Amino acid sequence: MRILVFQHLAIEHPGIFRQFWREDGHHSITVELDEDEAIPALEDFDLMVVMGGPQNVWHEERCPWLVQEKAAIRRWVQEMQKPYLGICLGHQLLASALGGKVGKMPSPEVGLAPVTLTREGLSDPALAGFPQAVEAFHWHGAEVSEPPVGSAVLASSGLCAVQAMRWGRHAYGFQYHCEIEHSTVDDWGQIPAYRTSLIKALGEDGASHLAGDVLPRLPGFHASARQFHRNLMNIVGSGRP
Repeated sequence: MRILVFQHLAIEHPGIFRQFWREDGHHSITVELDEDEAIPALEDFDLMVVMGGPQNVWHEERCPWLVQEKAAIRRWVQEMQKPYLGICLGHQLLASALGGKVGKMPSPEVGLAPVTLTREGLSDPALAGFPQAVEAFHWHGAEVSEPPVGSAVLASSGLCAVQAMRWGRHAYGFQYHCEIEHSTVDDWGQIPAYRTSLIKALGEDGASHLAGDVLPRLPGFHASARQFHRNLMNIVGSGRP
């Protein structure tokens, strides 16, 4: 399987999913859009994965490559009807590319907090085997305020109504981070924009304890990520010739 990855910051990569892809023998190609790398021809890929980043979907003047990225996402999911996974900014870009709305939150959501699967989420094949309440890791200051027409909300939380969604049959967006690894909190804490949202959400004391709070939960997060990976690969595989 060939996987096309769009990144917007070198350290915000697919995380633990890279290990799963290697174990399964899949081949991934990464395009670092914030470094003006060109988007390749889409026809040779089976899955598009779009990661997070410090940009916002409305930063098109500051980041003109967002226009081409949204066009590629729109063509991929609407015209080519191929499987898509967007995480954080990638989730918001899916909504924006398809006519939904994304806006700034009153305050950022950073840290550990549960999400609740909706009725649609509990029956969705991508979330098969998951309980209704899922502990999740968050780090975002924008959200999907209006999902695009044709989408189903799969999960929500008290601070964010659209924590996960599906558009059509196999385009998925997740606001929360299911890809995190041991170094994620420390790595992201070095990015000025992320550090600002971290302190605003948790305060200095809470920020200093976040990595330690996440560490004992990583085995559970990784088990959940592996289950989601298996589910998604079944969906991708069912659509391939």
